[in-house]
Amino acid sequence: MARPSWDDEMRDAAMETLDSLHWVKGPQGKAFGEEFSRYCGAIQGTPCQSGSVALWGALRLLEIGPGDEVLVPSLTYIATATCVSLVGAHPVFVDVEPDYWCVDLAALEAARTERTKAVIGVHLFGQLCDSELQSWCENNNIAYIEDAAQAHGATQGPSGKAGSLGDVACFSFFPSKNLAVGGEGGMMMTKRNDLAARMDALVNHGRDARLESHELGSNLRMSEVTAAIGRVQLQRLDGWLHRRREIAEQYRHAFDNLAGIQLPKIRNNTQHAWHQYCMVVKSPESFTAVLDEQGIDSRVYYSQPCHRQGVYASHPQHNATFPITDAIASHLVAIPIHHQLTESEVQRVIRAVTIATSVSDGVGK
Repeated sequence: MARPSWDDEMRDAAMETLDSLHWVKGPQGKAFGEEFSRYCGAIQGTPCQSGSVALWGALRLLEIGPGDEVLVPSLTYIATATCVSLVGAHPVFVDVEPDYWCVDLAALEAARTERTKAVIGVHLFGQLCDSELQSWCENNNIAYIEDAAQAHGATQGPSGKAGSLGDVACFSFFPSKNLAVGGEGGMMMTKRNDLAARMDALVNHGRDARLESHELGSNLRMSEVTAAIGRVQLQRLDGWLHRRREIAEQYRHAFDNLAGIQLPKIRNNTQHAWHQYCMVVKSPESFTAVLDEQGIDSRVYYSQPCHRQGVYASHPQHNATFPITDAIASHLVAIPIHHQLTESEVQRVIRAVTIATSVSDGVGK
């Protein structure tokens, strides 16, 4: 499903940083934050240890805690919800859109209360959330946190990118992501001056330049070595995205007339980042079994929605029904789309999916 990118330039950047003996709190992390935030169109980027840490940090920056509610889609990775619980706030789960699988605006409005302080909009699989989410949040005085862990380089309109759309954006640099750092890593990003002034301090025990702590923080810093690798990868990101989009278009052309699968759609006026290429399949077990026989890896997302997972067994929504989430959860099958796929490998995937749709005994729209 993914091949972590590693080459001589990344290796040299890592070794030069190690040889410098400046391994923490140095120029690489600062430069990585500046370069990636400039790429996204934000004013501040602060590297941190993971995407999950970035989500926790975003909630801390927005001073969200006990008694507050945060609206989150249930069709997402569990960290989107557990970050809310970790700051003592209450996650309120909502359904997603039928076509694009991002958080549904009507569901948000139905779930909104006077205690709602934020929405975490997940750019799922690299598809940007509805642009109207920004104005909805502004009109209701609700903070918009972008969970952009899967959306590096996703674009809205002529200039807006993931990372510049919400009050705070959170990225992950896990090795399978569109941009990685040679291990675990994440970044918080903002377009708000008031939050930018606090962001670097939060990941460094809440301390100022005089090493005095003014708010609750911790050691959430990214190492200089991983930041150096991330800087090199950022230079390649647009080229890698171009390749992912080429593959997605090949898949669309090859699969468009196949019976038994629902292809992903692209929201108007956006460019998808294609972290994953997911299709809705009626019987994913038989479908993926055929792919496995053909030597093609695949994954099912997300087989258990967040609100039904054991960590939320006592949550009042644990047994709630969300029509769209319930209809597609465990039926989203991802096939390889990473930028290092060769043309012959892409054709192998296409052949395998074609075979799977013809012989699997339960795929269907």
